[in-house]
Amino acid sequence: MNSLTTSWGVSELARFPEDPRDTLRAWDAADEYLLRHLAGGEDRPATDLSGAVVVLGDRWGALVTALAVHHPVQITDSYLGREATRANLARNGTDPDTLRLLSTQDAPPERIDVLLVRVPKSLALLEDQLHRLAPALHADSVVIGTGMVKEIHTSTLRLFERLVGATRTSLAEKKARLIFGTTGTAAASSPDRGGDPWPLTYTVDDDAGAGSGVTVTNHAGIFCAERLDIGTRFFLKHLPGRLPEGADGPARILDLGCGNGVVGTAAALAHRGTEVLFVDESYQAVASAEATYRANVPEGDGRAKFLVGDGTAGLPHDSIDLVLNNPPFHSHQATTDATARRMFAGARDVLRPGGELLVVGNRHLGYHVRLRRLFGNCETVASDPKFVVLRAVKR
Repeated sequence: MNSLTTSWGVSELARFPEDPRDTLRAWDAADEYLLRHLAGGEDRPATDLSGAVVVLGDRWGALVTALAVHHPVQITDSYLGREATRANLARNGTDPDTLRLLSTQDAPPERIDVLLVRVPKSLALLEDQLHRLAPALHADSVVIGTGMVKEIHTSTLRLFERLVGATRTSLAEKKARLIFGTTGTAAASSPDRGGDPWPLTYTVDDDAGAGSGVTVTNHAGIFCAERLDIGTRFFLKHLPGRLPEGADGPARILDLGCGNGVVGTAAALAHRGTEVLFVDESYQAVASAEATYRANVPEGDGRAKFLVGDGTAGLPHDSIDLVLNNPPFHSHQATTDATARRMFAGARDVLRPGGELLVVGNRHLGYHVRLRRLFGNCETVASDPKFVVLRAVKR
């Protein structure tokens, strides 16, 4: 936990879930820059925050917590980000239930006087959300984006220009920059604005193993949204032809970190009558997974549940026969194996004895070492120069 000092006071902030080994802060220079600008200075007045304030993409709740006195609405795609916000608000004396914390799948506010945008890693997610929020903007709305210089590209500015209005940027400070959009200059009346292209749908080609022929739906922000990524393609070619022995009743499969759900859907099609649980911390991902499953698995052929959450947290121990996992190794711009470590440990908890975890990952990540420590075993199912599929069995 660290302290962020702003014109609104000192906020004690942490990421979620808290990990004493995690040295990453719950905010960065881009958040600080935006808060300094909003507070005003000798050469500019403070931003009027008395109206309807919406904060889009606040990663760990630093912006919402600092501005809590103004009752901002938060919109996030991240379950972990929302839970971090709730925890940070509570530890700083604000009841989280007094603020509206929305997901990117929820209906957006009807009116926005101040829109604060933490530029996401995904340009597609920004496009989708600006399309959804633009109708709530009016000619006097204030729109300010913030991000690190490496996160703001020409394409980012063009998107603001097309969907919000005339756009300019600030000077860089501590490798962070602000984006200022002027509403009413180009937004609703622009012939170039177009409609929201998301979600996208495509059909997997015949060279994808168990995924061949699956119709995939991708909401904005999903990794490799316009095509099947090569890691998932490799994974689909090596899904098990049989389920672990000893299952009591219909087998239960967990697609952990499901993304668009193509892996879990392929498993459901290969093993009719199974129950598949799709879990991801992204609201966009779980919506994609549900759409993918519904488009491919005939009603009555199996059962499925769709959960936005923190990995396996809340799932019963010893309840799953097979866990399928393609873990991320980035948290926003930071490279970390923390998420993979937690996924592997959670998988071991929820697997029944004899149940299996099947993991795909880049060879250089060395997941086999972690799996051997946790499970006492790990075998290589398949490998190529870039990827490896590993199996670990709960004894």
